[in-house]
Amino acid sequence: MKIEDQLKLENQICFPIYSVSRLITKAYKPYLEKMGLTYPQYLVMLVLWEHEKLTVNQIGINLQLNTNTLSPLIKRMEQMELLKRTRSVKDERSIVVELTKKGLNYKKEAIPIPQTLLRSLISEEVELKDIISLKETLDKLINLLNKDLKNEVIASQST
Repeated sequence: MKIEDQLKLENQICFPIYSVSRLITKAYKPYLEKMGLTYPQYLVMLVLWEHEKLTVNQIGINLQLNTNTLSPLIKRMEQMELLKRTRSVKDERSIVVELTKKGLNYKKEAIPIPQTLLRSLISEEVELKDIISLKETLDKLINLLNKDLKNEVIASQST
């Protein structure tokens, strides 16, 4: 590849990943709107359906989001009566988040969403095995990049 071609949009690894992410998020929108949720709120719900009760920090780790991004999101969801926040008994600095009955009931409505979306992605050009392979590759990249980021943080703290 020529040096001047390195900065072409079509040669960037990040742009197709960014575009697919935006398009898939957009595909979720009609399903989530029926539930009154945004995509980030849906992600919080997924984590809480899986773990029931977590601190804001633990939710952030699971979703790779910082507390500054999560706090207003969680506050809004509490106003929607989907979850409740309480101070941790073990550590008053930590806020524990758990689903309300309403939040738990949303799970029934959300169950068909992932399968419906997956089916909409399968076509003559894209088979299920392609999607599975892509997810596995993305998971490997996430792990690799997280490891690199963690090593950078450790290195910067030791200098």
